[in-house]
Amino acid sequence: MQSDIPSAASEQPPAYSASVKPSQGYGSKSYRWSRDRYSKQRRFLDIWTFVLKLLYAQWSYNKSWSYRGGISEEKKSARRRALAIWIRETLLDLGPTFIKVGQLFSTRADLFPAEYVEELSKLQDRVPAFSYEQVEALIYADLGKTVPELYKSFDPIPLAAASLGQVHRAQLHSGEEVVVKVQRPGLRKLFEIDLDILKGIARYFQRHPDWGRGRDWLGIYEECCRILWEEIEYLNEGRNADTFRRNFRNESWVHVPRVYWRYSSHRVLTLEYMPGIKISHYEALEAAGLDRKMLANLGARAYLHQLLNDGFFHADPHPGNIAVSPDGGLIFYDFGMMGRIQAITRERLMRTFFGISSRDADAVVESLVELGALAPADDMGPVRRSIQYMLDNFMDKPFEVQSVSDISDDLYEIAYDQPFRFPATFTFVMRAFSTLEGVGKGLDPEFNFMEAAKPFAMQLMTDGRGSDPNGLLGELSRQAVEMSNSALGLPRRIEDTIERLERGDLRVRVRAQETDRLLRRVSNVNLGTSYALLLGAFTLSATILVVNGLNWLAVLVCIPGAIAGFSFIRLLRRMDRFDRML
Repeated sequence: MQSDIPSAASEQPPAYSASVKPSQGYGSKSYRWSRDRYSKQRRFLDIWTFVLKLLYAQWSYNKSWSYRGGISEEKKSARRRALAIWIRETLLDLGPTFIKVGQLFSTRADLFPAEYVEELSKLQDRVPAFSYEQVEALIYADLGKTVPELYKSFDPIPLAAASLGQVHRAQLHSGEEVVVKVQRPGLRKLFEIDLDILKGIARYFQRHPDWGRGRDWLGIYEECCRILWEEIEYLNEGRNADTFRRNFRNESWVHVPRVYWRYSSHRVLTLEYMPGIKISHYEALEAAGLDRKMLANLGARAYLHQLLNDGFFHADPHPGNIAVSPDGGLIFYDFGMMGRIQAITRERLMRTFFGISSRDADAVVESLVELGALAPADDMGPVRRSIQYMLDNFMDKPFEVQSVSDISDDLYEIAYDQPFRFPATFTFVMRAFSTLEGVGKGLDPEFNFMEAAKPFAMQLMTDGRGSDPNGLLGELSRQAVEMSNSALGLPRRIEDTIERLERGDLRVRVRAQETDRLLRRVSNVNLGTSYALLLGAFTLSATILVVNGLNWLAVLVCIPGAIAGFSFIRLLRRMDRFDRML
């Protein structure tokens, strides 16, 4: 999310803000879900009420009687926008589970209209903090010691509070400055209740005759469950932070807070206090004498390093999760939501990239099917034509001047209501690219993420293919790679063909030149027979009319008879000429 408010797991405070009271800015609204105990029946009623209202709104969307003064495109657009805002506000009111689900769905433009995705991307979860007494009780329950026994000082006022937890500044007895993330009480119980209800909703949508067709709602539900449980597992976040720091151990311009494992548990995470200037506080950056253009390039460089070199990347790099240290380095926070890309997936992504660069729709379709981003179908023609249309329009401008957000919008515009199934990793990457491009343009109006990524792309394109990709060795290497890929992929293609043959899904189309000629001759003979019958019928009718003295009717009948005779003679001449050509 592009938001200046830290997310649920990213409550690290920006530097130079210690003088601002953390309690300022919190809303006074008392949410029904902000409690220790939850009623399953009440949650069931609240959630299904929201779903039924949404279903009714979708059902009445195209009904003219539901619009005052008649239906129009302007009124439909205004209703979509109003409905998207209502969805965002209702998700916030429903609590942590739905806030996080909404944030995850903000990456799924292949499932939802653009207005919904745009509003969900604004979903913020800064909510009133829970009491310090609850913090003390939870720390004691998890760590077995009281707050004074663990920490030399502990600020009872949180630096930030969100739906999943809140962050307090503290100091260890050894003198280190730390921040302590404490999970909201009763959160796991709330997740269990909500996810059980959501499973029933997913089943309903899966069985729906319209919305269930071509959509794996149960698979989406399972993916959401996995991400949600990982995000509230603070030990998992700590391990992610350690891995992330190791990946950048040779880069002095990237800083990652250290985890204090002795003071951490499933619901408590103690991290090194590492303040910095929030990357979207442009005035503060300039006041500190930092180069904004350099910071924009460092952001792109850091993310490309994660994605292409490590295969382990930050899945939510919004401005609240990135700060700038006094020496101009980048500080990353919030490692609850991370993405992983396997080597084989990176290879398939590169195949997609090469297919796009060569405008080969067939290669793009094949690579997307291998990635699992495209559901195979008996007739892939419409999808292939859609991709070819995108390639023809997408490649009109040079690659380096393209905008990531424009590219992702084009992809999602084609993907919506098509058999595309972008995996969560793919959508996280696209969202992160778009977010980083927005941050980069805020730092430097001339920043272009594609231009910054060009050196990395060139390195990957030439990797393992010789120092001179345009020379003879480079061409031989490319051909060798293509031949090896074809050879390695041949057994799989043969196996797929046999499986489709066994299922009866394989259709064989054969065209033979001799057969075509024979069929054409048979068709002409049948047509000639029809002309001869018509000519005979009209001649007989005219003769009968003349015998009975109805000469004027006989003349009228002779006109269509003459036309049939002319067509018959013309057909005979064409058949004779065709026979001489054989």
